[in-house]
Amino acid sequence: MPEEGEWGSLLEHLIERLPRVAPERIEQMLREERIFGVDGPLGVEAPFVPGSFIWFHRDLPDEVTVPFEVPVVYRDEHLLVVDKPHFLAAIPRGQHIQQTALVRLRRQLDLPELSPAHRLDRVTAGLMMFVITRDVRGKYQEMFRHRKVYKEYEAIAAHDPALSLPRTVRSRIVKERGVIVAQEVLGDPNAETYVELAEHRDGLGRYRLVPATGRTHQLRVHMSGLGVPILGDDFYPEVREKALDDFTKPLQLLAKVVEFDDPLTGEHRRFTSSLRLSAWESLAQWATGPPRT
Repeated sequence: MPEEGEWGSLLEHLIERLPRVAPERIEQMLREERIFGVDGPLGVEAPFVPGSFIWFHRDLPDEVTVPFEVPVVYRDEHLLVVDKPHFLAAIPRGQHIQQTALVRLRRQLDLPELSPAHRLDRVTAGLMMFVITRDVRGKYQEMFRHRKVYKEYEAIAAHDPALSLPRTVRSRIVKERGVIVAQEVLGDPNAETYVELAEHRDGLGRYRLVPATGRTHQLRVHMSGLGVPILGDDFYPEVREKALDDFTKPLQLLAKVVEFDDPLTGEHRRFTSSLRLSAWESLAQWATGPPRT
């Protein structure tokens, strides 16, 4: 709460403080004892106390169910590796709370302290690592922060015979808060991706992407900059609206390989996704119906 104010009650302050929440909803939450101070739940008659702290959980939005499972690739005492499907957000954020990999796995596997070791975009499928025990989560998270993890992706995009590959793409990528897309700008490079054409057929290429850095949307930006945007990309080279319940034509990007030396045991670990990009399996099926990845 602010250090100063003339509000006669907590309710009066919250009505002003939370303009997007209906006043009657705030009053109902107080009556239901869903708003807490340091000594417990606060009632509708609670006074405004300058400098105090309160806690509450906002109402969860109505979420579209993502109809794909999250298969476990590996699990031990500390580490959980899964194959995250397309369209499932990794962690709670914005419109996605319960329909996220983190919340689903916490509930399904009864792992209340589960936390992500790194991030993976909602529209990207493939390997994602979680840490089961709180006391070691920092060790795994630091691997990603310090770029001690080898990551390899697979992508499907148009095949351009004139594009010289393999090559290493370096550029400066910026992502401004509140803007949904990232941009390449002039300046010292802060993003690096190795791009290799693994094979091609029927006008499409299957690409192997190895990022040396982890900028937001880096692989998508670099592929678009090469003139071969990833198939199913609704952001690059141009933004296209897509409903949250539209599970057709997913971004054809897969986190295929994760490799590292385990910070707890020193053991070398390598995990490979069992998912397959649907456009490469059947272009006709991908173009006309929902995917199976």
